Amino acid sequence: MLKTFVDKISDNKNSRSLAHSYRSKRFELFKTMLANIPRPIKILDLGGTEEFWTAMGFNDSGVTITLLNLEVNTAVQPPFYSIKGDATHLDEIADQSYDVVFSNSVIEHVYTWENQQKMASEIKRVGKSHFIQTPNYWFPIEPHWVFPFFQFFPKWIRILITRYFSFGHIGKINNWTVAKNQVAEIRLLSKKEYARLFPQSEIYKERFMGITKSFIAIKESKSIK
Repeated sequence: MLKTFVDKISDNKNSRSLAHSYRSKRFELFKTMLANIPRPIKILDLGGTEEFWTAMGFNDSGVTITLLNLEVNTAVQPPFYSIKGDATHLDEIADQSYDVVFSNSVIEHVYTWENQQKMASEIKRVGKSHFIQTPNYWFPIEPHWVFPFFQFFPKWIRILITRYFSFGHIGKINNWTVAKNQVAEIRLLSKKEYARLFPQSEIYKERFMGITKSFIAIKESKSIK
């Protein structure tokens, strides 16, 4: 029963889940932004998948989408293109070479504040505009483990929970080193920190029952305002 309840909340592949509902609403906001940009549009999706865009029902012949991940996915088909890269070091991508940089729940996965600063800097460098989402540190249910107040526990307790219990998307990880690395990977951000990363962006708040669930840093290029 617990797994069924968690899936109803957090399973992005379940069209009836709360997570899918929020992603769909978020994507409608993104499409409103895209409507103001002249075609053709080049999008760089940091950490994205073709499956995500398909699930969102996206179909725009004037848009090409480059998916950047740690490994290349050779199975993707146009208008999708897959490249290998690190979101904190986009050295092979020229300044302002993409019309939009898009990212959904990735910037909290780069381990440290320093890396988050590097990723934000690269986003602003390579993109004329951006749409970057991340969960709110202060939301009471941690979104990866789907466990109340998990992010506020000492690190060693988070590691123990990860080793001995299966929660959310993470699941049970028996190996201490692997569990420790998983806990270290995720650093949720507060609104104050997010505003520091994207000072020239509008910080949009997604709310659930009056509480901010996540933030979206939105910046439109000057040419489309």
